[in-house]
Amino acid sequence: MGLISVIGLVLHPERNCAPTVDAVVRWARARGGKVLGLADEVGRIGCEAVPVGDKELASAADLLVSLGGDGTMLRAMRLSVGGRAPVLGVNVGRLGFLAEIDVPELSDALCAIDEQRFTVETRSGVLARFGSGQETALNDVVLLRSPGHRSAAVAVRVQGHPFVRYTADAVVVATPTGSTAYSFSAGGPIVSPGSEGLLITPVAPHSAFNRSVFLSSGEKLSLEVLSNSGHLAVEADGRLVGHVPPGEVVDVTMLPAAARVVRLGRTTFYQRAQRKLRLTGSVEPE
Repeated sequence: MGLISVIGLVLHPERNCAPTVDAVVRWARARGGKVLGLADEVGRIGCEAVPVGDKELASAADLLVSLGGDGTMLRAMRLSVGGRAPVLGVNVGRLGFLAEIDVPELSDALCAIDEQRFTVETRSGVLARFGSGQETALNDVVLLRSPGHRSAAVAVRVQGHPFVRYTADAVVVATPTGSTAYSFSAGGPIVSPGSEGLLITPVAPHSAFNRSVFLSSGEKLSLEVLSNSGHLAVEADGRLVGHVPPGEVVDVTMLPAAARVVRLGRTTFYQRAQRKLRLTGSVEPE
């Protein structure tokens, strides 16, 4: 008996994944297994995966398979938080940081996982609490200037004590996974996904202090929206999840090993970063 009896699918919202889904269903049926998918996603493409809700998908699956790009992979990782299933990223379309394989490699990858010829890489998450709600993200939580409002004026508190203040278009709190996303585009550093901590980076800063700050995983972080700030939008992994007015405090906590990602040893994080970011050496060979 292999490791996989139930596969859960998370699909790109726009790309046609039907042929790949059919291939996964055939692979599972040949081994006496079954395939589950989110009801709205599998209904859209008319496949033979069993439609279920978010919670059932996360709790019943032995493996979650993300068919898409980094956004789809992040959604699959969020679904997996608190569950037991690792996530396999299958790149559909543009090259991403998180996907492990391309579509032609999927059958071989499923066989390798079924035979337990793989490793698991843990990825930390971030939990933001504000107002009466809370949101989980795997890449980043962002306090963002709302259109027509003043800039984001935010005080960073570490361990309950004021540390720095940013005035900027936005303030990004990223996990190491998210260091290559919004934070990187704002000038932040690349952080190894094996690190544990939170990276704070201002976007288009116009304050005296304009550098990123990296906190260790155990340090308590709070972001206070100052009285001279505009109303700010709150985004989690690029999703608008709320708004905070001046005077509000957003408490941010790191979630160690929030998600588990399948690795088959074919590429490293640094190789994927080189390809995605088109990195070359500082001096080209003659």
